[in-house]
Amino acid sequence: MKRIITIIVVGAIIILGITIQLKRNHEKINKARPNSGISNVVNVNVAKVTEKGTGNELNLTGTLYPIIELNISAQAQGQITSLDIELGEHKYKGALIATIDNRLKQLAFDDAKLNESKLKRNLERIHNLYNGGSATEQQLDDARNAYESAKIQLEQAKKQLSDATIEAPFSGVIMQKFVEKGSFINLGSPIASIINISKLKVKINASESNIYKIKTGNQAIVTTDVYHGTEFSGYVTFVSDRGDESHNYAMEVEIPNNKQHPLKAGTFVNVKIKVPGTAKALFIPREALVGSTQDASVYIAKNGKAILKKITVKNNAGSDLQILSGLTEGDEIIVTGQINLVDGKEINVVEN
Repeated sequence: MKRIITIIVVGAIIILGITIQLKRNHEKINKARPNSGISNVVNVNVAKVTEKGTGNELNLTGTLYPIIELNISAQAQGQITSLDIELGEHKYKGALIATIDNRLKQLAFDDAKLNESKLKRNLERIHNLYNGGSATEQQLDDARNAYESAKIQLEQAKKQLSDATIEAPFSGVIMQKFVEKGSFINLGSPIASIINISKLKVKINASESNIYKIKTGNQAIVTTDVYHGTEFSGYVTFVSDRGDESHNYAMEVEIPNNKQHPLKAGTFVNVKIKVPGTAKALFIPREALVGSTQDASVYIAKNGKAILKKITVKNNAGSDLQILSGLTEGDEIIVTGQINLVDGKEINVVEN
């Protein structure tokens, strides 16, 4: 038995030694192996995003938003006794949304109304006495003040009772429901969200070189891949007076919704605007593109690493692609070596 144990121990030691030696040999081979496509650093060539003239037509991209969007909030505290909404339901302005327990408010209103009627009659009686010389001016003033105070209390009670009934502030579609019947809510708590998409607005950004050519009221043509070949006519409603750090300026285009081709908020759209003079746009070499023009990305060279960035392009003919969104003039994009890259990969920029 001792001999068998000795043989096993010796065998284990030999196997361990072989394993350690193989690992050392493998590490030496890896250190001696020259750089390849899977090395820690990838050699790449880069090109800068450049701005060029595009004629008098400015092409932009943006997203559709409701013309009005609002959270309907409670104006009173209490338990919800009725909730008359469903997701996707269309509500006309003034339609009932919900009611909050109003029994105490109704009693307060009824009491205030009775008190107002009583003091009104008393004022009329004192006024008649005053005209007949049987009441003083002070008594008439006191009666008048009491009546005016009662009217204010009645208006307050009426407002509090009215606040217990929540109505649609405008015609639109219910998009979210935050409470259920029987819930207890506080003043200002959201009950539902409602949007109006009878009109839609496109939120877009324009470069500094183009924004000075755009004015509110400029005509715009909006298209979307959802309805290929269909154009929606609109106009510019807002141009920001302040740009962001990348010198892009926010603007909005408004279009009416179309019953034949109804649009939804959140849809991605293209916008064409005629401008005086020559519009400008950003371009990159086609070979920088990663993926297709419908699902485009590029690698940006930044701080010694390749950063993958989603972009939107216009499928121009030729060797260059027009950038609609995602890049800034002067960005360095990688044009060779992308096959060996992943997001965050270390790179070595090689001069052309």
